[in-house]
Amino acid sequence: MLFENVRIEAVEYELAPHRVTSADLEEQFSETLARLQIRPGILENLSGIHERRFWDLGTQPSNIATLAARKVIETAGIDPKDIGCMVNTSVMKDYIEPSVASLIHGNLQLPSSCMNYDIGNACLGFVNGIFNIGLMIEAKVIKYGLVVAGEAGRGLIDTTIARLQQADVTKQDFMENIATLTLGEGAVAMILSHRDIAKTDHRINGAVSMAASEHNQLCVANSSIMRSYPGKLMSAGASLISKTWKLASKTLERWSDDQIALYAPHQVSTNNTLAVIKAIGATRSKFKLTFPWLGNTGPVGLPTALAMANEEGLITTGDHICLMGIGSGLNCMLMSVTW
Repeated sequence: MLFENVRIEAVEYELAPHRVTSADLEEQFSETLARLQIRPGILENLSGIHERRFWDLGTQPSNIATLAARKVIETAGIDPKDIGCMVNTSVMKDYIEPSVASLIHGNLQLPSSCMNYDIGNACLGFVNGIFNIGLMIEAKVIKYGLVVAGEAGRGLIDTTIARLQQADVTKQDFMENIATLTLGEGAVAMILSHRDIAKTDHRINGAVSMAASEHNQLCVANSSIMRSYPGKLMSAGASLISKTWKLASKTLERWSDDQIALYAPHQVSTNNTLAVIKAIGATRSKFKLTFPWLGNTGPVGLPTALAMANEEGLITTGDHICLMGIGSGLNCMLMSVTW
C-alpha cells in the first residue's frame, strides 16, 4: 500500500522512572541459577540488555499512554477536538473490557466524534496503528489521528521471577521464561495528519506486510505467564523479515540499504538484531537501538527509537527511514518514511 497524503506531525515518549539491571533480576533467583549450574550474567549475555525501566507496581497502561498522548498533542500544537480517531496498540491492558482506547479517550476528554478502539498485534501493533490511521487520512475520513501505546508488564515479570524461585524449575523452564525477563516498560504516542494541514513534511510513503502464522506458538502469553522459544523465534522472524524485505523492494521506492539512512526496528535483543541485519544485508550502524538500556518494550520500542533518533540528530530532512515491525504470530510490516 502506497500513501500520498499522510504525515507524521509529532512523536513523543515517556520513560518509566525505575532503572532495574539484568543483574538485579538475576539476584532474585540466584539460588536457582546455582542449582542449575548457570553462570550469573546469562540474561545480559544472551539479550544484550543491561537494564530496563519499570513503573511503580500497579501502574495501568491507560494512564501512561495518556501521559505520552498529552505530550504529543502539545508538541504537535493541535486542538484535541480535531482528532478524528485514536487507536491504542498496547499489548498490556487495564481490563479485558472496556478497551484501553476508551479509557485514554476519557482521560484526554477527546470529543465524542473521535473514534477510538484497540489494535492488538503483539509487538507489531503500533506500526499497524500507523497504517490504520494512514488509510483513514488518505481517504479524507479524518484530518488528524492519534496512535498510542503504554506498556506496564511488571506483574508478569514478578510472577515469572516467583516461578523461577521454585525448587522444581528445570533448565528448560528457565530458557522458556527468559524472554519475559527482557521486558521493559514505557509509553509512546504519535500524531498523524493530512498533508493539506500538516506542519511538517515527515511523509509516510507506504508499507508492505507478510505473515508466517505457522509459527504462532513460538511466543504465547497471558496475564501471568509468557513462554517463548527464543532460538526458533529468532530464526523464523529473520526468515519472515527477509521475505517481507524482498516484497518491499518490489513495492516501495528507494528500498535498498544504500538508500536507507536509518532503521527503527522492533527492539528485542542483540542476537535478534544481528540475525535481521544478516538476513537483509543491512548496515549495522544504521540501526537505532534502545533495548540495551530500555529492554524489550513491545510496540513502544520502535516509535520510541524513531523519536530518540530525531532528538539526537541522527536523521535530517529528506532522510529515508525504515520502520521495521515484527510481532508474535508471526507478522511483519516494513514501512517507508521520508523525514
